[in-house]
Amino acid sequence: MPSAKSTRVSENRRKRKAPILTQTRNYVKKARTLIEDGNIDDAKKAVIAAEKSLDKAAQKGVVHKGNAARRKSRLTKQLNDLVKSGGAQ
Repeated sequence: MPSAKSTRVSENRRKRKAPILTQTRNYVKKARTLIEDGNIDDAKKAVIAAEKSLDKAAQKGVVHKGNAARRKSRLTKQLNDLVKSGGAQ
């Protein structure tokens, strides 16, 4: 069973990280949705915002830097595939 202090510290960390993590998830979700819809211009802007948010989350220790890099890479790959295919069909 964790000590009272470790429980307190863990809870405070969770409260500090939660809004940043939620914001990051929302940016990534919006980018993925725009990519699926085939809207290239808006998708590019959304991917840039998502990457920026992931970088900030990694910098603050909310997500691991490797996790952020992987998610950015996957988003960028999806966007590039969309651009290659020519957008909405």
